Amino acid sequence: MSQEPPHGPGTTRKLAARRRREIVAVLLFGGGPIFESSIPLSVFGIDRQDAGVPRYRLLVCAGEEGPLRTTGGLELTAPYGLEALSRAGTIVVPAWRSITQPPPSAALDALRRAHEEGARIIGLCTGAFVLAAAGLLDGRPATTHWMYAPTLAKRYPAVHVDPRELFVDDGDILTSAGTAAGIDLCLHVVRTDHGAEAAGALARRLVVPPRRGNGGQERYLDRSLPEEIGTDPLAEVVAWALEHLHEQFDVETLAARAYMSRRTFDRRFRSLTGSAPLQWLITQRVLQAQRLLETSDYSVDEVAGRCGFRSPVALRGHFRRQLGASPAAYRAAYRARTGRPEGAGDGERVPETRADQTAAESTAHGTAHVARTDRGERGERGNRGERADRTERGVRGEHGKPESDTYTPRLPSQRGRAPGRAP
Repeated sequence: MSQEPPHGPGTTRKLAARRRREIVAVLLFGGGPIFESSIPLSVFGIDRQDAGVPRYRLLVCAGEEGPLRTTGGLELTAPYGLEALSRAGTIVVPAWRSITQPPPSAALDALRRAHEEGARIIGLCTGAFVLAAAGLLDGRPATTHWMYAPTLAKRYPAVHVDPRELFVDDGDILTSAGTAAGIDLCLHVVRTDHGAEAAGALARRLVVPPRRGNGGQERYLDRSLPEEIGTDPLAEVVAWALEHLHEQFDVETLAARAYMSRRTFDRRFRSLTGSAPLQWLITQRVLQAQRLLETSDYSVDEVAGRCGFRSPVALRGHFRRQLGASPAAYRAAYRARTGRPEGAGDGERVPETRADQTAAESTAHGTAHVARTDRGERGERGNRGERADRTERGVRGEHGKPESDTYTPRLPSQRGRAPGRAP
């Protein structure tokens, strides 16, 4: 049964009479990547009623004069123009060709009118830049590809950018991270409109999971500096932090190196990177721990010390929250997947603690078993792996709250700025 999602913060808009909820318009521009463009076309444009998937009516609309040249020099001719947006209850902007170019004003006006008339607006990947340029993301939480999140946050400071999420649902405005996260968001739309069974049937036809698991985009972040921070005075401080992750320092240390108060540093850092400095620092330490677990044979205790964590307990809590597994379970799964033998790392072999050995033993059968262990879905209870899993789940954050093991997308009932996750 179709469900009409609530709308944006403090606003309730009724869908205009000429618009239909089952009509989905996909807005294409020249220079857009073909993969992102094809996602909503495949999800909403193919009749799969024989598989139990509800049917949408698709309108492919050109956001500017065509033909539209896309990836590989392909030329597309859309059957509709901007005027067709007036019939759609859902409008999808798959991607924008360049984060440095302003979108066409006529397309922005059409998106604003559609939003005022109650249409649901979706931006996939860099399509968030089009929504932001139209002013539709002001005061709202949003996401985009982690590589472009700092630019989105800097260019549109009224947008609450969260680079950690795979997608953000803020009622009548939805955004997703890059490429495959667009599939996640489109499946979420089907689930919202027609329920989990319909979304599951579609996911089976697409041969993708109905819901992706833990961690959001955090597992994909790298150590490179954000694109626009290279010439900023904070670049030196960020570079220093990356080179000294093995030392125990905090955000106050970074603020002092930048000759700023903590409050000024927090505000300046967030405007450049789209992330709070504490969360960024924790993420970088976890990524460094991930690398050491993959390339060395240091114990979890030793890895914690080499990544600047004050204790192995702190490492385990943050690692599980960001990557969905304990450090020992992650190492065991990585070795099972890659065939890397014990003792093949770059570091000196250090005996693991009993807890680490127990967690490793519980994941000896590979990645699939790790996923089941971390989600608590094993059939047998009370074995050594289960005890280790309960121990890891009992780890609490610095603020006394239990660390979450699951990725939870922002749902329509949650409004305003995305709350920061407990460090």
